[in-house]
Amino acid sequence: MVAASCPRRLARRSRSAIAAALTVLLIQTLIVWNFSSLDSEDEQRGGGGGGGGGSREKRDRGSQSDKDDSRLGQQHQQRRGAAAPSNQALDGYFSHRPKEKMRTDSNNENSVPKDFENIDNSNFAPRTQRHKHQTDLVKKPLSKQKEHLKRKLALEEKVKENSLLGKNSNEVLHYVGHPSKNLSTNSLKDEYKSTKLHHTKKTGSSSPEIGKYELPPKCEITGKEAISALSRAKSKQCRQEIAEVYCQHKQAKLMPEKVTRLCPLEGKANNNVQWDEDSIEYMVANPVRIVFVLVVHGRASRQLQRMFKAIYHKDHYYYIHCDKRSNFLHRQVNQFASQYPNVRITPWRMSTIWGGASLLSTYLQSMRDLLQMSDWSWDFFINLSAADYPVRTNDQLVAFLSRYRDMNFLKSHGRDNARFIRKQGLDRLFLECDTHMWRLGDRKIPEGITVDGGSDWFLLNRKFVEYVTFSNDDLVTKMKQFYSYTLLPAESFFHTVLENSPYCDTMVDNNLRITNWNRKLGCKCQYKHIVDWCGCSPNDFKPSDFHRFQQTARPTFFARKFEAAVNQEIIGQLDYYLYGNYPSGTPGLRSYWENLYDEPDGIHSISDVMLTMFHSFSRMGLKRAEASLHTNGENSCRYYPMGHPVSVHLYFLADRFQGFLIRHHATNLAVSKLETLETWVMPKKVFKIANPTSDFGRLQFSEVGTEWDAKERIFRNFGSVMGPMDEPIAMQKWGKGPNITVTVVWIDPINVIAATYDILIESTAEYTHYKPPLNVPLRPGVWTIRVLHHWVPVAETRFLITPLTFSNRQPIKSDEVAKFHGGPPKNAYMEQSFQGLNPVLNIPINSVQVEHAKRNAALVGAKLESWVDSSASNIWSAVDICTMGPSSCPVMQSCSQTAWSSLSPDPKSELGLVKHDGRLR
Repeated sequence: MVAASCPRRLARRSRSAIAAALTVLLIQTLIVWNFSSLDSEDEQRGGGGGGGGGSREKRDRGSQSDKDDSRLGQQHQQRRGAAAPSNQALDGYFSHRPKEKMRTDSNNENSVPKDFENIDNSNFAPRTQRHKHQTDLVKKPLSKQKEHLKRKLALEEKVKENSLLGKNSNEVLHYVGHPSKNLSTNSLKDEYKSTKLHHTKKTGSSSPEIGKYELPPKCEITGKEAISALSRAKSKQCRQEIAEVYCQHKQAKLMPEKVTRLCPLEGKANNNVQWDEDSIEYMVANPVRIVFVLVVHGRASRQLQRMFKAIYHKDHYYYIHCDKRSNFLHRQVNQFASQYPNVRITPWRMSTIWGGASLLSTYLQSMRDLLQMSDWSWDFFINLSAADYPVRTNDQLVAFLSRYRDMNFLKSHGRDNARFIRKQGLDRLFLECDTHMWRLGDRKIPEGITVDGGSDWFLLNRKFVEYVTFSNDDLVTKMKQFYSYTLLPAESFFHTVLENSPYCDTMVDNNLRITNWNRKLGCKCQYKHIVDWCGCSPNDFKPSDFHRFQQTARPTFFARKFEAAVNQEIIGQLDYYLYGNYPSGTPGLRSYWENLYDEPDGIHSISDVMLTMFHSFSRMGLKRAEASLHTNGENSCRYYPMGHPVSVHLYFLADRFQGFLIRHHATNLAVSKLETLETWVMPKKVFKIANPTSDFGRLQFSEVGTEWDAKERIFRNFGSVMGPMDEPIAMQKWGKGPNITVTVVWIDPINVIAATYDILIESTAEYTHYKPPLNVPLRPGVWTIRVLHHWVPVAETRFLITPLTFSNRQPIKSDEVAKFHGGPPKNAYMEQSFQGLNPVLNIPINSVQVEHAKRNAALVGAKLESWVDSSASNIWSAVDICTMGPSSCPVMQSCSQTAWSSLSPDPKSELGLVKHDGRLR
């Protein structure tokens, strides 16, 4: 009996093992299906008005293939055996990316995608969590995944216990304080004062202060969105405002329930203005005068100046608002604005964020300012950004608007209104504080009016601007109240007020602009870090789009977006189309400079990695200067570096990044005098085909960096300056060809294989990119990424993880270097080890290299700087150096006489005297 029972027990165990294996396989398949795409979280969620949906975006069934993204596989399991398999199936598994229909262009300028209803915008993780490219479940073997889930659930429970609620997140807060003085029913009537509500002082802590209130809540906070906002808000004042607004809304004291419609029309006005190319050329008897309101931010001062030069005329007015955080741009604007009596800068500045109520406040306060300027008599208000450019001349615009001087030009969404309200989030309550738009719950649209919206770029006549600014009627007052707590309010406020006002018959459904919408690339939830919603943004125009500016089907006078750092050629084409070519031999026409750092902003405005590399680039320039004079015993070109860099510019030529221009001080040792120099450093070629004789020809380029912009297919970290704590992304560009699977291998400076994964490249794929979840710190030095096809090397890319000479903008200390320079503990870049692949891929780990890396990890002072410089010289080279003033070095050229320096002539963006025809261009 005992002997007979053994086979039965073995059979039962075998069946149990088979069942368990099948269960594991099923679970793994489900995980792959649900967490398959290894692109960033920004690209996995659809775009609505802001950023932050929690679940994967679902696409329409009939959509086309997403040709620009790859199917990326998980990292390999550790291979066993000495030889690489030749044609066996790869053990990575592949993603199944949702598909989306490509929409190349639209004049429908609201910034939410067509399929917004399929996006879940309900879950908002705390901002302090580290976002990763891939769901953790995909990164780990199944046995690890269960442990990870348990740890994650336990951690979430612990966070709940320690949260500001002091309870489970399903429980309630009690609030018995007083409402904030800033939260008046007319909070948008006095826009300048209301900015204090939106720009609160942040704490120095990296994590939110949880559970600290000046006043306790006066209502039960039960909404999950409000509780999530409270847990993520960083400042005490912001949490206070969230609680107060939520309680006021819950008590029905915040939102208007009914608004009086004052429009005598039934439905929307249907004014169809005609486009007549010839009729706008004649001189009008009483031409309109325009006030251009420029709302600008960033550091692209030369692009702004070029756009200003194209739209300037002495008969019009220019009112410029620089974002509160853009101090460099504000300084540049102050310099050129003082040259022209019809240009003024707002005496106040706001920190406007995408989708924020602060942008509407900016417009309303600007309107109030302009109406109070008795010496400025204008007829139309036009808002522009530095990313706009005219497609017709000022004379053509004036002739057109003079014919339609009583009209208001706004672009409506042109879709089902109920759908627009849902996708735009107008039925949700939002609050802006801590430069973030917090979603706090649902709300009802007021009865009695029709809500409208579309593009937030418009042309409004003076009568309507006066009405919106000064009217105290029921419509304007309650709409200002309603839109104080609305996502993307500038995309709807003016539309709604106009359509329901006594001026409703003046509405023209055309904002006279053309916008480059490519929703396939532009709807990537790229604003989720500042908005609890999903949003889209337009793409930059390229030279292939030029024909679209010449269309005559409808009136268009401006286009957007343009970005000279992405493509300057299209701006040049438009400029020449409007005003003709510059004289032959004009310098700088194909060059573009953009400031990255300026001394008055302080070194706190750049990272330790940037500061380290900029110092290294300065030293490389000084070495080049010393090597340029070969006379024995001559020391007139020997320098000693002094202080931090003065400024740093990005330099582009013919729309290609040419490197950094570092302006810095140095003491000439021959005469002991301080000189200001500028060094041009250029990246070396780091991508090469490993096997040129192979028939593998699809891979065109491979690059590594951070801040990948999938919309424009570029790394926003130009030059890819990276340090030990960064999270690099590998990008590949592909030509057309057959479907293939390639293997990507990441190799650190001592030949530790940090990561490997497979990519399935479809025949029509153009770009692939993936950020492996590497443990930090990354070992400093030159890394290599290899692309293999059937285990044969196809190409490799080198990139630098620079050692740091600064920590928190101070020289790094000996007790800090090991933290940054030692690499991850036990060389474990991931939970899974790939060291078994070293002999397979013929990448041996050299003990001498290992010992050398250990010694380097302990370096400080001058020896550390030497290590940084030698590492940087593998990737960068000092091309040239020039002087800003007199120099004792006889071979040193003047920066103003070079073609590359930031001081060299740039006539296309330089602003001079007004010409006889009233223009600058």
